[in-house]
Amino acid sequence: MDEVYSLVQIIWDYMLVGHSLRRADCIFVLCSHDIRVADYAIDLYQRGFAPHLLFSGGVVQRNAALNVFWDATEAEYFARRAVSAGVPADCILIESRSTNTGENILFSRQLLEARDLEFQSFIMVQKPYMERRVLATAQVQWLNKEYIVTSPPITCADYLRSQLPRAAVIQHIVGDFQRIKVYGENGFQARQEIPTEVWAAFERLVALGYDQRLVR
Repeated sequence: MDEVYSLVQIIWDYMLVGHSLRRADCIFVLCSHDIRVADYAIDLYQRGFAPHLLFSGGVVQRNAALNVFWDATEAEYFARRAVSAGVPADCILIESRSTNTGENILFSRQLLEARDLEFQSFIMVQKPYMERRVLATAQVQWLNKEYIVTSPPITCADYLRSQLPRAAVIQHIVGDFQRIKVYGENGFQARQEIPTEVWAAFERLVALGYDQRLVR
């Protein structure tokens, strides 16, 4: 087992929150470059965990580092996949302006309010290494709601050897982890306790050159 993988595994384990699934009003999908997030959310819908799918993401993915090139916003691309899998179009909500996690929540909230949809509980779906940050953001940016956080059931090892380039994925993981500390300190999300071992793993990865997506 190489050093980099061992370090990433430490951060990966920390970022998972371990919620148990239960039924909710809406499956809230924070879209990204990873289409497996869409497929997992679609599966949850088809298994009856919620009557609505909300896709949020305004970025048009043209990412050479990740070898991802789409012709629509993330939300539109994910929604198109859901329809092709048999999800009724009238059960899908699309928020296609957001460019970050805070905007995912803000603009989705505005969308639901404009449609007089008063959902109280959400299953929030995103990449595995985003679970903790998404929950911490929602707890500050959208109060008095019930959140269950989940992600595709993929191990760290499998994720790093999937179709996405390993080095680019690690850059994303390191950057998202750093935001746990930075955004907790500036009040954008709920503060999280970071164990010494986890922070040391982050610092070592930065020293090894995984610093391209850090907040400066």
